[in-house]
Amino acid sequence: MDWLTEIFNGSTYKGQYHGKYEDHVYWDEPRRSVDNSSDFVQEEIDHAIALSLSEDHKGKKVIGKLHSSEEDTQSHHTEDNGYYHSEEDEQYVKSRLEEDEQYIKSQLEEDEQLAKAIQESLIVDSPPQLDSRNILPPYPSSHPPGYRICAGCHAEIGRGRFLSCMGAVWHPECFRCHACNHPITDYEFAMSGNRPYHKSCHKEHHHPRCDVCSNFIPTNASGLVEYRAHPFWMQKYCPSHERDGTCRCCSCERMEPRDMRYLSLDDGRKLCLECLDSALMDTHECQPLYFEIRAFYEGLNMKVEQEIPLLLVERQALNEAMEGEKNGHHHLPETRGLCLSEEQTVTTVLRRPKREGYQIINLVTEPYRLVRRCEVTAILILYGLPRLLTGSILAHEMMHAWLRLKGYPNLRPEVEEGICQVLAHMWLEAEIYSSSGSDVASSSLPPSSSSTSSKKGKRSDFEKKFGEFFQHQIESDGSSAYGDGFRQANQAVLKYGLRTTLDHIRMTGTFPV
Repeated sequence: MDWLTEIFNGSTYKGQYHGKYEDHVYWDEPRRSVDNSSDFVQEEIDHAIALSLSEDHKGKKVIGKLHSSEEDTQSHHTEDNGYYHSEEDEQYVKSRLEEDEQYIKSQLEEDEQLAKAIQESLIVDSPPQLDSRNILPPYPSSHPPGYRICAGCHAEIGRGRFLSCMGAVWHPECFRCHACNHPITDYEFAMSGNRPYHKSCHKEHHHPRCDVCSNFIPTNASGLVEYRAHPFWMQKYCPSHERDGTCRCCSCERMEPRDMRYLSLDDGRKLCLECLDSALMDTHECQPLYFEIRAFYEGLNMKVEQEIPLLLVERQALNEAMEGEKNGHHHLPETRGLCLSEEQTVTTVLRRPKREGYQIINLVTEPYRLVRRCEVTAILILYGLPRLLTGSILAHEMMHAWLRLKGYPNLRPEVEEGICQVLAHMWLEAEIYSSSGSDVASSSLPPSSSSTSSKKGKRSDFEKKFGEFFQHQIESDGSSAYGDGFRQANQAVLKYGLRTTLDHIRMTGTFPV
């Protein structure tokens, strides 16, 4: 089965961080002085100086008036603009002038402090700014030039430091990581969409982790994040795990995570705990399933008349039986089922083995002599596989038996294996959808073909997912006999029906087009 290889290539900016999976944005920190200050800042300086001079001039004029009025008040009654003032009036005017003098002095001091603060701010490092190549569209503003609104809190930015990045301006404490909500003060930060992140937060939330070792998947020699993914389960893992001896489940093909142990069968296979839940471990345990599949064939008007022994065997026994079989096609590199036509002795699993920790022990076997009473002597299937996988293999091998018992001529591998895979796929479909109560999906099958499956009740979602995976295995098989043969046979059955397709195969040895 083909495995998926995923490579992430994100945009990168000028270079200190070489991982190219994530978008990185860099602060630029040019230093400014009075000579290269902005027009806006220069306007503020000019305005402050002009205001200071203006107020200074006004202050001197008023003080002059004050001195002249002190001279005029030496007599008890003076004349001003045609009005006579009493001594109380003169005292009142004098106190008001003194108050004005104090106010003017305080205003001058504030203006001097403002001018000094503006000049001091020019020699402080300017805030970090985004690389001009990566700036987003300018932050919209209807305010006059020099009026700054923080893009974070939407309040006016007064005097002091501010950040200019992402096409907007910010208070330093308002430019925050989208993940942890803490201010970003680092020289570099990452972007995802239009949202800023600390580099560490972006990696934690967006950089893929390996489902086997739980570490961040490393970059390859080109600086790209590359990982493998199972085509059905989409389990992501480092490419190195394909070479470091990490085992796979012999049933669902998922890799064994570091924090989970798979069960070791005595023939070297590994079985995950989910597959173990429904695994069939001995010949006696498999008999009910055997009768269900015979009933499934009867529902298709394809009854198997002869009693054919069904035996669960170890991998070694299956390989030995395959070597003694003169005819038949075998799916390498792993054969999990076999329909025998020759007389021979095979070793079958007699009793369910015991489990000790993550190891199978006390496997009891016995020899079984196969006697040829018809064209088929026995059906052999690997022990320890989940019920749905065992059933699909059994349905496939039962079709081999049916073809031989019904006198079909020797067929090309893609024809015989293809039509057998169609029957396995149909049985899985009946099992999955009849147990979930779906009438729509199983409407293409004869009504009686799913009658035995519907008696078992609703199956768990996880087991249904396994059934869909086993269907996916059949549909995506890359071999010419099993894969291409299935797709041709399935197309013919969907177009002409199973019975017409079988009649055409009997007469021509090919699928109808």
